[in-house]
Amino acid sequence: MVDMCGRFVLFTSGTDLLDEVATLPSIARVDAPDGTPPPRYNVAPTQQVPLIRFDGEVATLDSARWGLLPSWKKDDSGPPLFNARGETVAEKPSFRSAFKARRGLMVLDGYYEWKDKQPYFVTPAHGMLYAAALWETGLDRLSTTMVTTDSVGEQMTWLHNRLPLFLARDEIEQWVRGTPEEALELVHPSRVAGELSYRPVSKAVGDVRNDFAELIDAS
Repeated sequence: MVDMCGRFVLFTSGTDLLDEVATLPSIARVDAPDGTPPPRYNVAPTQQVPLIRFDGEVATLDSARWGLLPSWKKDDSGPPLFNARGETVAEKPSFRSAFKARRGLMVLDGYYEWKDKQPYFVTPAHGMLYAAALWETGLDRLSTTMVTTDSVGEQMTWLHNRLPLFLARDEIEQWVRGTPEEALELVHPSRVAGELSYRPVSKAVGDVRNDFAELIDAS
């Protein structure tokens, strides 16, 4: 089984993506200095992903390495830190500094999960998914990781016992602008989990070189 969450999909791009981010609470403007990514159907760790950071009423969509590079890292060797367990995120040396002061969002149209070697595409009932994220600038590179929690409900625990910490819209401001203590209050099984659905898809998604729209078609 691929570690969760280890692959995701973001086919919303261009002005559609910027318009979506602009609908987030307390946002007056969205900047995208790196532009927006093309549609992607098999995003994998260490690749560049869009990271949303906040400064007042301005949201900035930046390109970041998926796999956190803490300031103390001397190089990018070793397993990429693409997930951070919410239960230990405030204490673990790899994540605690970012958790205190560098919290943002990763945006997804859906993600892949594996069960008995069969990949499934997991999607929201409507809209897009916003995953709690941390960011760093170690090695002079912007990098990010996705926070995860326990899964809940028979529908999702059957597929995997872990789930990205997807934030409801009314939780986003507390995550990105709250104190560490306030942010930690959100580290629990996601309310959004009850709205997720999944379908089996092509096993071709297992090869990171495959990145085309047919990957998310039902198998």
